[in-house]
Amino acid sequence: MDFTYETLQVEVINKVAVVQFNRPSKANSFNETSWKEIKAFFEAAHRLPEIRAIVLSGKGKHFCGGIDLKMLLQLDAANRVNCEGRTRENMRNTVLFLQSCLTAINKCCKPVLAAIHGGCIGAGVDLITACDMRYCTSDAYFTIKEIDMGLVADLGTLQRLPKLIGQGITRELAFTGRKMSSQEAKNHGLVNRVFKEKVLMQGAVMQIAMQIADKSPLVVRGTKEMLNYAQDHSVQDGLNYVATWNAGMIISNDLQKSMMAAMKKEKAVFED
Repeated sequence: MDFTYETLQVEVINKVAVVQFNRPSKANSFNETSWKEIKAFFEAAHRLPEIRAIVLSGKGKHFCGGIDLKMLLQLDAANRVNCEGRTRENMRNTVLFLQSCLTAINKCCKPVLAAIHGGCIGAGVDLITACDMRYCTSDAYFTIKEIDMGLVADLGTLQRLPKLIGQGITRELAFTGRKMSSQEAKNHGLVNRVFKEKVLMQGAVMQIAMQIADKSPLVVRGTKEMLNYAQDHSVQDGLNYVATWNAGMIISNDLQKSMMAAMKKEKAVFED
């Protein structure tokens, strides 16, 4: 596996991919390269059986400062041609591409754990809402900054965040652009746990990721598929889907290994 990137640092430890945003001097804001590399990595991780879980964090003072302002200011010029209609079509396609970069996180069949410290701003919030689980340090804060930049947030926050914390508090954050503290994020269910220090958070999150990596990869992938499906479908639709899924997947080597290990009170070891 060769994960050589310009804006990401990737290391695989015991089947867990540890991914860090690597633009600390720019508060890990996303430039054009960042978007492409995020999409490339998560699409690759989706296909690689030797990766079973992913931990996502940031180097430096902040988790993510949002979209790079230089890139944002250049968007209009980059998409402009000698036709207003085609210019707007180009702009829409650009937004759809950026959305797809974060949707690649949600679509990745491996659980993604976000370990957040410092600021999680703008596109950073878009990104963490596409993750499976979120953890943060006590100094972390979250802000939907687009309202103060003259923009409608368009990369997933307004669609995913209400399903995590509800409509009322999402609307307050989106309309005001105020900072949500780590404790408030915990109270509203945005993050699972709050840690005093980054090193404590990273250790604990890595432990959770490794615990997931020890489970049957086939079952973990199926569980994420069912949870994602349930987000946008009725309970009955979800029940019907999982019945069909298990009709095809339940008879597996992993099931037999799990049953034998349980009877012998041993730890099951699964193939990738």
